[in-house]
Amino acid sequence: VQLVESGGGSVQAGGSLRLSCQASGDVFSNYCMGWFRQAPGKERDGVAGISTDGSSKDYAGSVGGRFTISRDNTKNTLYLQMDNLQPEDTAMYYCAAGRLRFCGLARYLYNYLGQGTQVTVS
Repeated sequence: VQLVESGGGSVQAGGSLRLSCQASGDVFSNYCMGWFRQAPGKERDGVAGISTDGSSKDYAGSVGGRFTISRDNTKNTLYLQMDNLQPEDTAMYYCAAGRLRFCGLARYLYNYLGQGTQVTVS
């Protein structure tokens, strides 16, 4: 499956962004999906994960209550709504897909990764 992220950009603290991830190449609804981020000099960390049907979700503690993950299986698209952004949210954000019903935030459960979209908060 191929994954292409969009929607990144530069915002001021307290602002919002909505990331999108367009999937192609296979049946989107067969894949658990997730968002990861990596800041310069740091490990890539899980931000949010969602099950194949959208009924199960998980969030990193640092973004809970501010970020919302969702998916539209009719459009083969994954979303990440990010509100009240803070400078520590600055990172490259990646979309990921796994061949299980639900992968949560575990990197090793994901099989595919997009190219990333940059988010900068000042």
